[in-house]
Amino acid sequence: MALTKECVSSIVTKYGKNEKDTGASEVQIALLTERINQLTGHCKQFKKDKSSQRGLLILVGKRRRLLKYIQRTNLEGYRKLIKELGLRK
Repeated sequence: MALTKECVSSIVTKYGKNEKDTGASEVQIALLTERINQLTGHCKQFKKDKSSQRGLLILVGKRRRLLKYIQRTNLEGYRKLIKELGLRK
């Protein structure tokens, strides 16, 4: 269920300022999006796994709050990020 180190490092290098920049909001949103995509597939396969469904909803809420923060602080970066990640808004 967890992301592999290679996956995390590729996301961090793509969206962060450098390879160690894991705290940037853009990186956090990209990592959450990857975890949400994995959990969505899991929840489609195992429909009765309610704890994973709850975890999925928590991750979606975290991502929504971070997106709202980026939208307030950096509108152009927000538009670019949702376009790259394929999020609808």
